Amino acid sequence: MKYSVARLFPASDWITTYRTEHLSGDLTAGIITAIMLAPQAMAYAMLAGLPPQTGLYASIVPLVFYAMFGSSRTLAVGPVALVSLLTANAIGGVAEQGSANYLGAALTLAGLVGAMNIALGLLRAGFLVNFLSHPVISGFTSAAALVIGFSQLTHILGVPLPRSHNLFEIVGAVATEITKVNLAAVTIAIFAIAFLVFSKTILGAILKVFGAHSGFINTATKAAPFFLVSIFTVIVWGLALDETQNIAVVGAIPKGLPPLTLPEFNPALWRTLAPAALLITVVGFLESVSVAKALAGKRREKIDPNREFIGLGAANLGAAVTSGYPVTGGFSRSIVNFQAGAATPLASIITAILVALTVIFLTPLFFFLPKAALAAIIVVAVSSLVDWRTPLHLWRYDRADAASLIVTFAAVLIAGVEIGIIAGVVFSLLVFLWRTAQPHIAVIGRISGTEHFRNISRHTVETDPNIIVIRVDENLYFANSNFLEQFVIHTIAENRSAKHLVINCNAINSIDGSALDSLEMLIENLKDAGVTLHFAAVKGPIMDRLKRTDFLERLAPGHIFLSTHEALRTLQESATDTSRDIDGQHQSKAAE
Repeated sequence: MKYSVARLFPASDWITTYRTEHLSGDLTAGIITAIMLAPQAMAYAMLAGLPPQTGLYASIVPLVFYAMFGSSRTLAVGPVALVSLLTANAIGGVAEQGSANYLGAALTLAGLVGAMNIALGLLRAGFLVNFLSHPVISGFTSAAALVIGFSQLTHILGVPLPRSHNLFEIVGAVATEITKVNLAAVTIAIFAIAFLVFSKTILGAILKVFGAHSGFINTATKAAPFFLVSIFTVIVWGLALDETQNIAVVGAIPKGLPPLTLPEFNPALWRTLAPAALLITVVGFLESVSVAKALAGKRREKIDPNREFIGLGAANLGAAVTSGYPVTGGFSRSIVNFQAGAATPLASIITAILVALTVIFLTPLFFFLPKAALAAIIVVAVSSLVDWRTPLHLWRYDRADAASLIVTFAAVLIAGVEIGIIAGVVFSLLVFLWRTAQPHIAVIGRISGTEHFRNISRHTVETDPNIIVIRVDENLYFANSNFLEQFVIHTIAENRSAKHLVINCNAINSIDGSALDSLEMLIENLKDAGVTLHFAAVKGPIMDRLKRTDFLERLAPGHIFLSTHEALRTLQESATDTSRDIDGQHQSKAAE
């Protein structure tokens, strides 16, 4: 009964076992994460083309819903850069930014993402994300980070630029407007970026030198965005830079809790937004699960990928009914939440309460917040997403994987995020098919004095001229069965004294129908060439399927041996017995 309740309502697990010693860590983590989340949420909402309060709204109920239904104890859910970019890309094609329809499309998108997450969770489809390889994700993330960073040039430079998610279009637009740059906005952005980088890289070391407590150091460095928006808000207000220097500011933000909303019932809009919603679902899930697994592993905890779908689905449905937009687990905020001492999802609930208090009482203080400062927060946040090491590492290790990364990266920059990631997935699948269609096959021999067999091209081994043993390092299916057949024919042609061919099946986990037909034809072709085909180390599930066919009868006089050693020993003994029989017959004839 307890297990069933925990599956339906995962929060019951940590609520019923909550210990008072966790409270201080959860409280500290909730406060620090809230201080970090509030300015980030407004910045990411701006990235999505939405009002700043939308980001704050998306940081209240979604956090509570995930705490109730998610499986991670430390994942910090809310607006993130990649999902914000995908949201802008999706709803920008169906409504004009700033219009009521634009906000309505964002709510509908959040509802679709929530529904898709829950559906995939109920279908236990967590395995599907395995089709997105690490090179594709790395290429997509790096390119999207560059697009996000360049998209903020309109606020950093203080010039109006057309909304675009094509890097080259953004650069071209900047080139045409370069003479209209607002130097005051550029100055704010430069100082803001320098302040954030300083806080992120140097401030902690300086405070440590002065003997500051580790908790204070952690709070000070992670609260940098909060201090940044406070400082520049005061500066813009005090110097009236919005009037004298034409600095763009956030403006009036409505006070009060988010109004209740419902996604629009519009099947045509749903169909239009469905592809983007699916992409956000997958990308958001990957970002959440990757950090959730890493953090859970540090405490020997575990997460349930299918339950993560449910938790993220509930969070997005919460955003859809409270004037928010799609959310997911944030990488940097989750790490901050973890390092600040979060032991249970109560930390996220505390964060949500503090953000709610912010929108009730503090929104008037954000009126003079310069958009250039928010843009700086975005730029610094996404800079860590650009992965320079993986392409170099892959280029040295596996150039096919490196090609997948490069194709994804280039496609995102040139064609946009949706087409880019689809191109990367398709290319990586083609690379997979190309690899498996040409599997590694080696002629192997026995290491002297052992039962171990190794590649004759790499090791000093013993071989028998009458017996060829090959090892196939791949499953056999329709795409590579002909490759195996050609390899065998070529090998037999080069070893005309061979009477037996043994296929070592240690690395073969499945044989499909097409490959089985090919093996049956190979048996007949080898018989015509005077060679008997045998198999060794065939795995149980494959053997069970072979027994349901007439394959074993077709194989005769070939055998299936338990091991390659047994195959070689048996065939050599058989050859010796045959040789003795022939010698005995010759001796009898001589005596006559």
